[in-house]
Order: sequence, then C-alpha cells, then structure tokens
Amino acid sequence: MRLIELYKSVQGESSFTGVPCIFVRFAGCNLRCAWCDSEYTFTGGKPFTEDEVVAQIEALACPLIEFTGGEPMLHAKDLLPLMQRLLNDEKTKYTLMMETSGERPLEEVPTAVHKIVDVKCPGSGSAFGSFRMSNLDTLTARDEVKFVLRDRRDYEFARDFIREHLASKITAGTLGHILLSPAFIQHPSPLRTADNMELDARDLVQWMLDDLLPARLSLQVHKFVWEPQKKGV
Repeated sequence: MRLIELYKSVQGESSFTGVPCIFVRFAGCNLRCAWCDSEYTFTGGKPFTEDEVVAQIEALACPLIEFTGGEPMLHAKDLLPLMQRLLNDEKTKYTLMMETSGERPLEEVPTAVHKIVDVKCPGSGSAFGSFRMSNLDTLTARDEVKFVLRDRRDYEFARDFIREHLASKITAGTLGHILLSPAFIQHPSPLRTADNMELDARDLVQWMLDDLLPARLSLQVHKFVWEPQKKGV
C-alpha cells in the first residue's frame, strides 16, 4: 500500500470532532473535486507493508484511527485485511474510521468500521454524480453521510437527497449522522477565520433551521486550530 502520511492529531470532522486520532492517509484518488484540499495526495507516496503500518500505529499509541486519502478504497486489497487485523486486537480495542468518496463499493468493509461517506454535490465539478447508490444499503448506525457545500444549489441538492434517501434511515436509527460541511476556498489565507469558507456558515444554519433537516453542521475544526493550508495536523 502507498501512504502519503501517518500521524497523530485531533479529529477535525464528523461526530468524533476533537478526539485524538491517528490518520493513515493513502495516496491516489480517482476523482477530482473542484474544492479538494488534498491534491497533494493524487501522486507519490511511499510503499508500506501491513506490518510497517501496524508498527507505526502501535508506536503512536492512540485507539482511534482514521483511514483517509486520497481515496483509501483504491487500496481495498491491502486496506481491508489491515482493518480486520486492527479490529482483532483485543488488547488495544481500536476504533476505526474511514473517509471515502462513496464511489467505490463498500460491501466488504467490516461493519465495525465507522464509515464517513461523501455524496458529491453539483459544486464538486466532475465528481458530481459519482456516488454509488448501492452503498446506501451498506450504511449502519455507526456511519455518517457528508455533503460538502459551496452554495445554495449544493444545499438544495443535499436537502432533496436527504429527504428522499436518508431521512427515513435517521428516523429508523439505521444511520448515525448526516453532515453538512461548508467548502473551504482552495487557496485560503493563513488566517484562521471563517472568511476562508466558500459558503457562509450562518446562511447554512438558517437554511437547515428553515427546512428542519435531520442533519448537523460540520466545520473543519483543524482549519481553525491551525492555519488552513497546514498539513499533517
């Protein structure tokens, strides 16, 4: 498997926001979202064996791990056995997360893994429409669905998708959370400020209140703790 970086910080998104976490960032992505903040993952990386990854994880001594990218499911052949190995560790009892675009099939991901699955909105550009609808059947109460929003059009797409495909899962308790996240501009200032977001979070909150969506606002907290362009945090 090829990794860009492996480090420990605090979780910046999802319902785990603020919790210390090990990030295992895979190289390569088959999508090109217009607002992508991880273009440095598209190429390069360093090859690692499963044993080498596990050794680094053990050295960092943190029970929460997120697999991200790039697109981690491009490495499914190596990633899935690695996940199962960590889940089988009775001593540490790891909690595993995976951030994925939702374009790759997710049926074989262990059910104990907390999946954070993106549904691409129109503002994502060429990635729009890439979500694999069959992945809805893989979602559990551990999982979360995320929409990154640039404008009102993106919000209305997310609102309609939620109402048609996700609201009933929230009501039934078969989906954990729905996340609405304002996109950051691709070349933000070094200031840790909400002015670096493309969509004003105050507008998004008002739309959510107006429509009574079963969703939560999700800000990329790490971009307020550190400079928005800083990597490895």
